Amino acid sequence: MSRDITIQPITVGAFAPFGDLIDCAGDPDKIINQGQCGRYHDRARLDFSDGRAGLSLFNANPRALPLVLDMVERHPDGSQAFVPMTHVPFLVVVAPDQDGAPGRPVAFRTEPGQAVNYHKGTWHGVLTPLHAPGLFAVVDRIGTGANLQEHWFAESYRILATDKPVTAP
Repeated sequence: MSRDITIQPITVGAFAPFGDLIDCAGDPDKIINQGQCGRYHDRARLDFSDGRAGLSLFNANPRALPLVLDMVERHPDGSQAFVPMTHVPFLVVVAPDQDGAPGRPVAFRTEPGQAVNYHKGTWHGVLTPLHAPGLFAVVDRIGTGANLQEHWFAESYRILATDKPVTAP
């Protein structure tokens, strides 16, 4: 089996087993603020076993492709939403759970203006901006106890760029 993974564009359907794609697709659910703002309501399922939702800021270094993937992580007690604070795409890596361990990873490239929410317990790669600055607002569980499990692959994967160039606007 090849250890190469090709990045694919992210879609609601392809990402659904892992979480929620957060974007402004379709018509807004409601027009607010004196008719000047479309509200796209309740786009992510925030789910915490205990604790509370917290908002943190992450400032990650951009990564280059191809990317070596040697580890994924998951958070068994809470979902985790990554909302870019810039208008550039980023890399999303997820893996299905197979009896408590990650299966073969899948890599997605977001479009500018999209965010993701990983469902509770979803194996995922680390935050991977493709351009600077890598500034993200992150909504996740704040509470006591360990909420991080890491899995290091015995053999790394290599994530390859797609035919579509990954460029900043």
